[in-house]
Amino acid sequence: MYAGALFIQRILDWNLYLSVVLILAVTALYTVAGGLTAVIYTDTLQTVVLLIGSFVLVVIGLVEVGSYEQLKKKYMSSYSNETWNDYRLYGNHTCGLPREDSFHIWRGVNSDLPWPGTVFGLLPIAIWVWCTDQVMVQRTLSAKNLSHAKGGSLLAAYLKLLPFLLFILPGMMSRVLYPEEVACASPESCEKACKNPAGCTNVAYPWLVLRILPPGLRGLMLAALLAALMSSLTSIFNSASSMFTLDIWQTIRRQAKERELMLVGRTCVLALVGVSILWIPILQSAGGGTLWNYMQAVSSYIAPPWCVCFVLGVFWTRTTEQGAFWGLITGFVVGIIRMGIDFAYQAPLCGKLTKTKYFLYCT
Repeated sequence: MYAGALFIQRILDWNLYLSVVLILAVTALYTVAGGLTAVIYTDTLQTVVLLIGSFVLVVIGLVEVGSYEQLKKKYMSSYSNETWNDYRLYGNHTCGLPREDSFHIWRGVNSDLPWPGTVFGLLPIAIWVWCTDQVMVQRTLSAKNLSHAKGGSLLAAYLKLLPFLLFILPGMMSRVLYPEEVACASPESCEKACKNPAGCTNVAYPWLVLRILPPGLRGLMLAALLAALMSSLTSIFNSASSMFTLDIWQTIRRQAKERELMLVGRTCVLALVGVSILWIPILQSAGGGTLWNYMQAVSSYIAPPWCVCFVLGVFWTRTTEQGAFWGLITGFVVGIIRMGIDFAYQAPLCGKLTKTKYFLYCT
């Protein structure tokens, strides 16, 4: 939702909240009207268009930069003039400079993404998303038969190998091509460039799409990206409303008729739309203002108990329903406490001092 709003804001120069309301209104409309069938057909169509457009964007971007080797060379010197002058003359901070290990997947323990965190931190999130997330499970259960379900899972796994080529490299190209904007470091310059004092990495991809693609392909790519973002929202809305209606409401109202369940599900979608709008200020300030950091942080708050419950259920026959329930509740409470601490004590902006306790950045 937030990513789609950023696209609309870049294209039409609309207010962020107006963009969010527009996306949510369209999404809620065809989620309520079409259900899971509309979601699956939309996903299938936008995947094909998005893959084609992304490949074209990578090729054009590499032509603009020079080559992959030129990208590696130029990226290490892609910083704004303000950052370079500040570092060269005063040496007082380096947060606007590229990391020396930018092209390394396995990084040292003192890096921004240390290898223990990559291995042991991302593994529970991956198990939660791919094995227990209702958005994934719902699609598997809707397959025609077991063979189709297995084939769809394998296809999705192979497609998941493409983001490095289709999304990470274009983001790096955008920093090389537009360092004064994407690589801004000071809160003042970032606020001026993209209206986000924490940084402009969130709009690196939209800027690349808007500035280097030809007009026709640009419109097609933007339509596919917005369709992809809205299809993700519809998947979440549809799954959340299904779980609430069937697992909670039907437990309370055992004699509820189908019409009542349908009305409750649609009301749940509208309630989620309202919560999404109210959550925008928190999202903007969380994760250091970077969308990717926010997504990983929120996943890390809720994924571990689900991962543990799933793994124990598969490999330990003595796992009980009561144990699973209280394990999930306990993990959820711990995650909420951790989220509250992180949201209350934000990491400082570039060049800013903070009184936040040091241990928060070490845990």
